[in-house]
Amino acid sequence: MTNKSNAFANKIQHIQLAGMTGLISALALSGCTRQQETPPNILYVFPDQFRNHALEFWGDAPFDTVGILNDPVHTPNLNRFATEAVTLTSAQSNCPLSSPHRGIMLTGMYPDGSGVPLNCNATRPISSLRTDVTTISDVLSRNGYDCAYIGKLHVDFPTPNDPENPGHYVESQVPAWDAYTPPERRHGFNYWYSYGTFDVHKSPHYWDTEGKRHEIRQWSPEHEADKAIDYLKNRRDLGKPFFLMVAMNPPHSPYRTLDDVMEQDYNLYKDKPLDSLLVRPNVNPELTDKQACAPYYFASVTGVDRAFGRILQALKELGLDKNTIVVFTSDHGETMASHVTDPKNSPYTESMNVPFMIRYPDKLKPHINDVLLSSPDIMPTILSLAGLKGHIPASVQGQDLADCLRGTADPATLPTGVLYLRNLDGNKDEQGLVTDYFAETRGIKTERYTLALTLDRKGKLKSTLFFDEQNDPFQMNNINPEEQPEVFADLCRQMAGLLKKANDPWYRNRTLNDIIPYE
Repeated sequence: MTNKSNAFANKIQHIQLAGMTGLISALALSGCTRQQETPPNILYVFPDQFRNHALEFWGDAPFDTVGILNDPVHTPNLNRFATEAVTLTSAQSNCPLSSPHRGIMLTGMYPDGSGVPLNCNATRPISSLRTDVTTISDVLSRNGYDCAYIGKLHVDFPTPNDPENPGHYVESQVPAWDAYTPPERRHGFNYWYSYGTFDVHKSPHYWDTEGKRHEIRQWSPEHEADKAIDYLKNRRDLGKPFFLMVAMNPPHSPYRTLDDVMEQDYNLYKDKPLDSLLVRPNVNPELTDKQACAPYYFASVTGVDRAFGRILQALKELGLDKNTIVVFTSDHGETMASHVTDPKNSPYTESMNVPFMIRYPDKLKPHINDVLLSSPDIMPTILSLAGLKGHIPASVQGQDLADCLRGTADPATLPTGVLYLRNLDGNKDEQGLVTDYFAETRGIKTERYTLALTLDRKGKLKSTLFFDEQNDPFQMNNINPEEQPEVFADLCRQMAGLLKKANDPWYRNRTLNDIIPYE
């Protein structure tokens, strides 16, 4: 294992970027002091299914030194933003599905705490964001923030609560996936323009603050950027700092035709051979149908980049950029024909590793940082950066990594590993409703290794994935644990501690206790 203290030198490596050198004048310094007296605004933009590799700048200096093979995408706005931000190399989605990640991110709690162990649909009443938990928006609202949510939510169990057709679901699909979130379930968000989940990218719909449904004929990220800009200009309470979340659906599937993407973006990729787009050596040659999606997926990435850039430009024009924490991240990644058909819900790097860039002018020095931040760490870290460290709920299971982003953390306090979780439907009642969930896979990802242990339905070990990413960065050689027993045992020991901290079912039931040393 790499010595943690030595790794920390890389973890807080500050990259001197063009235009960022020079002395800070006394006038500028006094300006920073005055600015600190005003609570920062927070803008949190998180498109769905956007993998970390789908960022062009990983191929450009100084980012090309970290060894991330970038997809051949066009992301000019994110390229520029990365030079202004703390850019993480190793942010991980612990449970890489939309609903579970969102539940963890909003509450700082693992799925048993948040109430969202599975993707939410009408057959899964056990998976819905708890109304009695404290979310990041609850904390910010109680501390004087104007809180706004725009876009996909997907943390509510759909019920027959259509505000325009009481007693009915908001869609005719069975089971229903889309959902209307009534005011009592909005956790402090006073401005609302959202939906549950609906994957028709050029014909999205939204419910506003009053519950009125809006049918739109526009590519959803473009429309959501319009609404975010309108909120910043016209809808927010000017007497308060704001917390604005913009949850774009693309580059989430579908990504197969021009009905899914903007033609101007597709034209950048349509004539390129697939082997020039899918450059990762772990692409499965048998997944030809999935490979054909690559031009459309990358077109979605470029379109999201443009929408994000428009929001940033509006911030600047309104004079809000200097005192706004801006985060760009995602729910989970996308395998895009690497390894398996499933684009997510796996321990592969393409699925778990997500973008995470955070800009806070004068407070966070732009640099590349390889801390292992994961989903439950987001809430406490942002609250701490916003000056609300003392308001982080005791229920939070994640770690406040604000000092790490500042470059002032004790290396011994930083995470050395993060959990991987995969849950499936468990038992069902006579109506076919899921009554519990099956904790199928648990694993750990460290700076160097990935380990995932999968059970069969009888609770016996079914399969093991074990990769040494220092020697096998594309996870192409599954190691037999007997070949590296000491490393395997150490990973199981670390995983036991993380499962205990999460109060995970595997810890409570002592699952695989002949392998995992819980005590």
